[in-house]
Amino acid sequence: MWCEAETRNTSIGAPPPTANRLKREQREHSPRRPRAKKLNKIIEVEHLVKRFHQIVAVNDISFEVEEGEIFGFLGPNGAGKTTTINILCTLMKPTSGRVILAGFDVVRQQNQVRRSIGLVFQDPSLDIRLTALQNLNFHAFVYNIPRAVRRKRIEDVLRMVELWDRRKDAVRNYSGGMRRRLEIARGLLHYPKVLFLDEPTLGLDPQTRHHIWDYILDLRQRESITIFLTTHYMDEAAVADRIAIIDYGKIIALDTPDALKKRVGGDIVTLKTENDEAAIAEIRHHYSIDAQRDSEGLFFEVQNAEEFIPLLINNFNTEIHSISLRRPTLDDVFLKLTGHQIREEAGGDVAMRRQWAMRQARGQPGRFR
Repeated sequence: MWCEAETRNTSIGAPPPTANRLKREQREHSPRRPRAKKLNKIIEVEHLVKRFHQIVAVNDISFEVEEGEIFGFLGPNGAGKTTTINILCTLMKPTSGRVILAGFDVVRQQNQVRRSIGLVFQDPSLDIRLTALQNLNFHAFVYNIPRAVRRKRIEDVLRMVELWDRRKDAVRNYSGGMRRRLEIARGLLHYPKVLFLDEPTLGLDPQTRHHIWDYILDLRQRESITIFLTTHYMDEAAVADRIAIIDYGKIIALDTPDALKKRVGGDIVTLKTENDEAAIAEIRHHYSIDAQRDSEGLFFEVQNAEEFIPLLINNFNTEIHSISLRRPTLDDVFLKLTGHQIREEAGGDVAMRRQWAMRQARGQPGRFR
């Protein structure tokens, strides 16, 4: 019974080895077929499109990922992040376009691609009735890791995520953070060239999120692998070497975190006032600046904020409770490029309708809330 459940959860793994299967794979690797080789570009995406009936989930995107980098894929829920990662991991076929991963085509050479990747799912995918050892042993069997190295490799990855002492405990007794660490260990077990992390800290508390990222950054150094990260947490995306920002299925920016922040241009001033509406009107009238409102108060972008703030305080008619200055963040970048904050997606009507339509097109249950 548990084998069926775990097989479903590890569906991207290579099939259990058989003699006929090995012979068939040897034929697939004949000289007439393209072979994997060491590349500077570990992932190449060209004009990728994915449609679900009338919904364009991924809209003609192109990008490359270099070997050894952390590549962040940033965007709100429903932006096309998970659809893209599903295509890259061979879990979904594109409508059009081309994706090469580790030298293999993700449509025509799925088995080779699957052996080259590890995947930490957005949703939990461990069999909680089994121990950590049993979960990893099954995964090692699916990926045909030789018995001679299996035990040592399992010990290595469990020690890497500090779960070796809990290896014989049932996963049902693990905390959320421990389960996430075990999923990361499972993703590393078969020596992947690329590790896909799909919202790896979703639903975890801030302290646990911080610890998970300590493990992720450490394993990058130990394993020398490429990490493809999808997230809507801006602080997590900031650790990436490069970031692609996707919104409504299109990549609207791709650069380093620092370069993206420079696009904002100025400094960010945050105000808390006695009357926000009056303050917005006054700022617009005197300085031709459109201030915006969020949970922290009013905020707006200015050049040379150190000089601007004293002038504002001395000449402002609306009572100011507090004023602060900060440098641009990725939240500011996203707001500038898209016109909305990334945290708005949970309540955004358009985003909810888009997600619902995509679920219906895939044949998945879903309804408006």
